[in-house]
Order: sequence, then structure tokens, then C-alpha cells
Amino acid sequence: QVQLVESGGGLVQAGGSLRLSCAASGSTFSFNVMAWHRQAPGKQRELVADITTGGSVNYGDSVKGRFTISRPNGKKTLYLQMNSLKPDDSAVYYCYASAPFRGNYWGQGTQVTVSS
Repeated sequence: QVQLVESGGGLVQAGGSLRLSCAASGSTFSFNVMAWHRQAPGKQRELVADITTGGSVNYGDSVKGRFTISRPNGKKTLYLQMNSLKPDDSAVYYCYASAPFRGNYWGQGTQVTVSS
């Protein structure tokens, strides 16, 4: 059974940094896309950033220039380096992975809170 486990969330002051990690286990196949999404109270879940096995990346407009997604060697560990954090970045951050013909998978989420 595929599991995605996030870590690294917490409380940080505005302007600070956090690094989120996501470890995938239980699969014998690779994921063509891995991503971070976030959801704040009362808002829809939104894409933060995604990355393909080949290293192509895509960022949501609100985080461009501040966040960096990485996936060493295109494998099953995913990171999100978040710099210059703002109170609006406060949300539950979810790890996501997708594999052709295998399905889509979500982690349980990790809370990020940015104080002003």
C-alpha cells in the first residue's frame, strides 16, 4: 500500500523559512509527477508546486521566487524549501504523487503556520 508521509511543518515568523519533506513508501513503481498542494481554512486546495521525474517544475503564482521544489534523482522523496514566508502561506500542506495506470496518492498533510 502506497503511503506518503510529510514532515517539517510548524510555526514560523513572517520572513522565515521552513523545509517540508515527503517520503513515499510501499510502491514498486515510480511516480511521474510529485507535488505539494495546500489548503487554508475556508479555501480550496491549491497547487503549490509540482515536479516530474525528468525534473520539470511548475509553481503556483503566489509562491514563485520564494519556494523551491526538489526531488533528488527523480526518486520518491520530495522536498519543498519555503523562504520569505508570509501569513498567507499558512495552511495544511499535502504531498501528492501520481503514477500512470496506478492512480493518485495523497499524504495526510502537515500544518504550516506563519505568524505576523
